[in-house]
Amino acid sequence: MPVPNLTIPFNVPFDATTAFNKILTASFDATKLFSGAYASRVRAHFKENYHAGEVILTGACTRALELAALLLELKPGDEVIVPAYTYVSSANAFELFGAKVIFCDSLPDSPNMDIRHLEKLITPKTKAVVVVHYAGISVDMDKLVRMIRERGLLLIEDAAQGVHAFYKNKPLGSFGDLAVLSFHETKNVTCGQGGALLINNPKFTDRAIVLKNVGTNRHRFFLGLEDKYTWIDSGSVFNLPELCCAYLYPQLANVAAITQKRVQLWQQYYDALLPLAENGHFTLPTLHKYNKHNGHIFYICLKSKNERDQVLQYLKKGGVTATFHYAGLHQSPYYTQKYGEQPPLPNAEKYADQLLRLPLYATLTSTEQEYVLQLLKKYFDRPKRHIRPEPVLREKTVVSG
Repeated sequence: MPVPNLTIPFNVPFDATTAFNKILTASFDATKLFSGAYASRVRAHFKENYHAGEVILTGACTRALELAALLLELKPGDEVIVPAYTYVSSANAFELFGAKVIFCDSLPDSPNMDIRHLEKLITPKTKAVVVVHYAGISVDMDKLVRMIRERGLLLIEDAAQGVHAFYKNKPLGSFGDLAVLSFHETKNVTCGQGGALLINNPKFTDRAIVLKNVGTNRHRFFLGLEDKYTWIDSGSVFNLPELCCAYLYPQLANVAAITQKRVQLWQQYYDALLPLAENGHFTLPTLHKYNKHNGHIFYICLKSKNERDQVLQYLKKGGVTATFHYAGLHQSPYYTQKYGEQPPLPNAEKYADQLLRLPLYATLTSTEQEYVLQLLKKYFDRPKRHIRPEPVLREKTVVSG
């Protein structure tokens, strides 16, 4: 039977306080509050492990997406294809800088982009495709990259949820011309708010450095390659403060262990819930042999929105905070007011209505996880009766990048 009176939050940010305090007392240089030693170490981690040509650290993953959009030099009429089932930043960054976003449906068995639907959406106006690795799980990247290259398009990877996740042992974030990562407090490694742009196509490197220096030639000037420090392009401020990098770096140094713990919890959820899934109560995440995920999200997909809301209510009454995720962006007020009502995207709409995420964080204990599982088993084992669900409020809106 469940242990009574447990209260389990949906997320607990990874606590790197001990390592951070050691850094502050032993090696932090307060004269370098931007672009110091720890920023260099964070950048080096992704250069070495992801083989990125350049890494630009940003104050949020949203800012990294905006920098990617700036690099595309979008013109009126350009289209960028984005999954409908994703966080708003994946689309908004490209709308912000002049593109029209075209939404792609999800797969029937995964919230990720349906490549067959994507192929139908590509037109002569298409400039780029944004692929989102939902829950640190990718689509068939060989197939996607081949399609993109054959059509002469650019590929942007939104790997916000994909730190230390892999496709065929190659890290997510290393396939696109550009890729973004998130260090938001909800992510596996965090500095509260932060992100990175990985530049895998060298043609973008020089301009990216100019743009992140507010459109100036500052970088070349300090290298002695220019005799004047001046404004030469558009740009903005995209820096991640050194204190954030000092908090983040020890987690990156320990990212394999952090990931291992989360994957273990993910697998325990999966194994325990498989009998209920086999009995038709819900579906579980789909993995392929090429996926090596990072245990970022564990979700189940219920048979209807009403039942999803009832399960949320039942868990809430038991002290467990579970949640759903995105609404389909193709049905959002902004998009429909600007472009009119959109054709249905049935799979994206299914996940918007039926997907439910369970608590998963590195310090979740076996007792706490077992309590969540016992509540779910009790819900599905009880005699069926109609429960009027209470209104389910979406989590407090935060920029999660």
